[in-house]
Amino acid sequence: MFSKRKRYSSEFKAKVAVEALKEQKTLSELASEFSIHPNQIIRWKKQILDNSPEIFNQPLKNQKRRQNSLEDELYRQIGQLKVEIDWLKKKFQF
Repeated sequence: MFSKRKRYSSEFKAKVAVEALKEQKTLSELASEFSIHPNQIIRWKKQILDNSPEIFNQPLKNQKRRQNSLEDELYRQIGQLKVEIDWLKKKFQF
């Protein structure tokens, strides 16, 4: 019989990887505590270490995204106001 493959949440993975980074317990202790294979802990720990620079870039990405959405909204408002001004100019020409 085949057993279903276990899926772990990102919160669980982060929790285990952070515990591994603390190095207060051995991999074997962590593996038995969380009921996972030590190699899996090593992989998650490596993922955190490899992706850690990107974590600190997130605020910049979010700030740029907010700025772009604000610019888009302002350009939309400018376009709408131009249309309204043109309409008023046409309507009130003598």
